Amino acid sequence: MASEGIRKDSAGHSWQLRRPVAIIAIAQLLGTSLWFSANSAADDLMGIWHISAADIGWLTSSVQGGFILGTLVLALGGLADRYRASRVFVCSAVAGALFNAGFAWLSEGLASAMVFRFLVGVSLAGIYPMGMKLIVSWVPEGTGQALAQLVAMLTLGTALPHALREVGATLPWQYVILASSGLALLGALLIHLLGDGPHLPDARQRKALASAMAGSRAGVLQVFKISRYRAAAWGYFGHMWELYAFWALVPLWVARSVLPSEYPWLGVSGMAFAIIGIGALGCVIGGLLSRRIGSAKVALGALASSCACAVVFALFWRDLPAAALGLLLLIWGVTVVADSPQFSALSAQACPRELVGAALAIQNSIGFAITVVSIAATSALFEYVGLDAAWLLVPGPVIGLLGFALASRHPS
Repeated sequence: MASEGIRKDSAGHSWQLRRPVAIIAIAQLLGTSLWFSANSAADDLMGIWHISAADIGWLTSSVQGGFILGTLVLALGGLADRYRASRVFVCSAVAGALFNAGFAWLSEGLASAMVFRFLVGVSLAGIYPMGMKLIVSWVPEGTGQALAQLVAMLTLGTALPHALREVGATLPWQYVILASSGLALLGALLIHLLGDGPHLPDARQRKALASAMAGSRAGVLQVFKISRYRAAAWGYFGHMWELYAFWALVPLWVARSVLPSEYPWLGVSGMAFAIIGIGALGCVIGGLLSRRIGSAKVALGALASSCACAVVFALFWRDLPAAALGLLLLIWGVTVVADSPQFSALSAQACPRELVGAALAIQNSIGFAITVVSIAATSALFEYVGLDAAWLLVPGPVIGLLGFALASRHPS
């Protein structure tokens, strides 16, 4: 009877932990649907505003630029650890929904659209890193698997606008954009009802931390002196060079390949949703594997696999049959993001708990600065060489793997 009681308590405790993680993951899905909402309307925007694929890349880069600014303010200003993560998330999701709606109804061309997309990016800085911090606040142990669920939802959120576009193909593009705003508001409501977990500093501790950090805004940069954090950051930065450029270019690659002619019933948006969205499966599988073999092996294995996919795609996209090309893109979609939660988990585990929010925010900020360059460069190159632009994604994973190995071998 005693052992049965222990099992019941264990099951109840496990459910108490799984429920908040599930709520945070769903809220992340809904909130991050704002990220690529403009890309789902790429064909409409290019026709209406007479802009090119490279200009669509600039719209995406505007979001990344706003995200960079937002994460820098959160990290270096101490806001990520001074205020409740749930409050930052809710305010950011509401602001992002409003700016996204402004993009849909008030944009008159590329310039004004870039302003609204930049502001959406600033808002996303309070959604993605704070979602990771909320996960740590509920399950400080086993963050690899928990963060895998979170990034799985980020991946589905990224793909979701393409699904909305496919379902609402006959609707004006503005309605698809507004659907993402509505989803973000629902995500804000979920986090408002959930609140923060028990494993982060309380209000008094946050106040003391704010006072301690006030004298040195660059204090968070000291985490780069920790070799384990530095190694994870190197891997994360290499991964980021590839990930968002891949996500941004997938619809254009699909449209320029043999896939639409071979599978016209799927539609370009439908195939883009599948290729991006299947990354959620990679995150979940990676999270499960991390419990058996550790986050580092999962992260490095996924990074090496996505690098191999990039090389094979760049070499053989002209020669592969449509079915093989589609399968290759699906495998690439699985592996390209599976390493992300594991590198974040490694970073969170390596730094002091009182700096988790700021350390993740500064890592995100640098990582997304890298994506601005890779998205702009790959989009511009696509205009000239088409699908051969995939070669430009290969150096990211290579540098990430080398950087991780060197930082791990030479601890400071």
